Amino acid sequence: MREIRCEDITKTVRDLCIKANSFLPQDVRSRICQACETESWPLANSILRTIRENFEIAEHDEVPICQDTGVACVFVTMGQDVYADGSIAAAIDEGVRQGYADGYLRKSIVSDPLDGRVNTGDNTPAMIYWDVVPGDAFRITIAPKGFGSENMSRIKMLRPADGVEGVKEFVVKTVEEAGPNPCPPIIVGVGIGGTFDKAALLAKKALMRSTDVRNPKKYYADLEKELLDRINDLGIGPQGIGGRTTCLAVNIEEMPTHIAGLPVAVNINCHVTRHITEEL
Repeated sequence: MREIRCEDITKTVRDLCIKANSFLPQDVRSRICQACETESWPLANSILRTIRENFEIAEHDEVPICQDTGVACVFVTMGQDVYADGSIAAAIDEGVRQGYADGYLRKSIVSDPLDGRVNTGDNTPAMIYWDVVPGDAFRITIAPKGFGSENMSRIKMLRPADGVEGVKEFVVKTVEEAGPNPCPPIIVGVGIGGTFDKAALLAKKALMRSTDVRNPKKYYADLEKELLDRINDLGIGPQGIGGRTTCLAVNIEEMPTHIAGLPVAVNINCHVTRHITEEL
């Protein structure tokens, strides 16, 4: 058995919250830079170059890439042979609290969704997702999620008879109805299968995968490419002003489901798709 100290978890989460909000993942950076070279619509190209300048300034000055520094989504992969010397959830919340204070990051969490909507003042609680695996690994991924894009996400319980065409129609329609609201160019995470809640989690996890990595199953890799092309054919463009670059990548995750169901979730992220991982 391996012991993890809660103070180490807190420090790691603190540091990752600050880094994730200032440094865009390399794969997303590369996609935006590629789009600057291929986007032919002059105004759209200008927007893309401004986006590129923005993330370069954020990295150089170590300031947030976006004013919406998001809800702290924390993915914990924990081996069965690991134990902590206290509450892991409390240690994570303390790390978020310190990171958002020390990094001068906007606090965006309200204590109740309806009754009063009073800001908690420290961006806690974090949204924690647990994955227990064999061994003694302990890995944390921090993914600050802004709500301009989160609000454009959708889930639908399709019928098996709707098939792949129903999935395609739902994904493309979701992006089309979102229009400029999620600050395109976007990255689209799609979860297919499981249950109502599992499909949503799959879609969110899909956003954690590098845009350079396709689904290992050829069927879904081909579907990712087709959906990317169809979304970019919509002509929404960067920030909704038109152009070819509406979407940078479509990532699909799937799992088994019930014979009577076909759950599909679409989790949209803006061009500031922030996530960073560290092993303890």
